[in-house]
Order: sequence, then structure tokens, then C-alpha cells
Amino acid sequence: MDKYITTPIDSSKVVGLKAGDYVYLSGKIYTARDAAHKRMFEALQQNKELPFDMTNQVIYYLGPTPAREGQVIGSAGPTTSSRMDKYTPTLLDLGLKGMIGKGKRNEDVIASMVRNKAVYFAAVGGAGALLSKCIKSSKVIAYEDLGTEAIRELWVENLPVIVVIDSNGNNFYELQMNSINS
Repeated sequence: MDKYITTPIDSSKVVGLKAGDYVYLSGKIYTARDAAHKRMFEALQQNKELPFDMTNQVIYYLGPTPAREGQVIGSAGPTTSSRMDKYTPTLLDLGLKGMIGKGKRNEDVIASMVRNKAVYFAAVGGAGALLSKCIKSSKVIAYEDLGTEAIRELWVENLPVIVVIDSNGNNFYELQMNSINS
């Protein structure tokens, strides 16, 4: 089922999403990859503020390529989500409600998603040039020295994603494998 959601997303929006739903996200989301997640985690350990309030936000695991002339952003394909797994439960406990990436998540992340009523979306890997057309603005808001891994605030319009893991822990990847094997 296709769903259109505007960010930020709270628990009431998240619980209505089911593994396998096609979702078109619009609104403000943030980018952060490995290095930015590590810095945010270290900041929390030092009782410092994060670059943005996690409450009801969505993070896209993205390190875009440089924008060509006349473009808002370069290629904007997802990176492998498991590289953020060791930091994710902490961010979910702070109110993060959605993550966009590709690939599997570990059991600690899934348990934290269920506990915090959060959702994991997949964006199509290899389609970064097409996904970039959904990004209407992009600005670096933190860790500029990280280059493409800096945290960006994006405004997106109808960014196509699929619910991979819903707030009940249902996993679209596993459901697909079960239907193939039966």
C-alpha cells in the first residue's frame, strides 16, 4: 500500500506503517553516516548537545556525491545501515523515529525500534541519481570537516522508501524469504 508521510513523524504515524508498505516521505530529514554517528555518540558520552534534536526525526544514511552545477545535491543513494547499528539504540532512545538505508539491522536495533516505536526504511541502492531529484534543498548543519559525511538537513518531496522493519519488529526481508521458501 502506498502511503504519503510528512516529517517529522511521531509514534502515531509510525505504528500505522507495516513491513512492505511503500512510503513517500516529504519534509525535513537529516543525513548522517558512520563518522557523524561516531561523533554524535562521543558528544553524548561527554554530555554535549547533539547537532539537532532527535525527537521524531528521520536520519538518511547518506553521504552524497558533490552537486553538479544547477543541482541541489549529487547522487543520493543509501549506505549500508549495519555500520550504524552500534550507535542506533542510543539515538532511538533519544526519540529518533525513522532511519533510511539499505541492508539488515541487528537484533539490538530491532528491539530498540520496537521499544521506541520506530521504523526502518530502505531506499533503493544504485538509484542515487534518481533519489537526488526528490531532494529540494540541502545544507550542512554539523561536522563540515567530514566532507560528504557531514550532517545535512535535507528537504525532500516524495522520497520513495519501503518499510523494511516496522515498529512491531516485522521484517520485510524475512517475510519475503519465508514466502519464497514456502
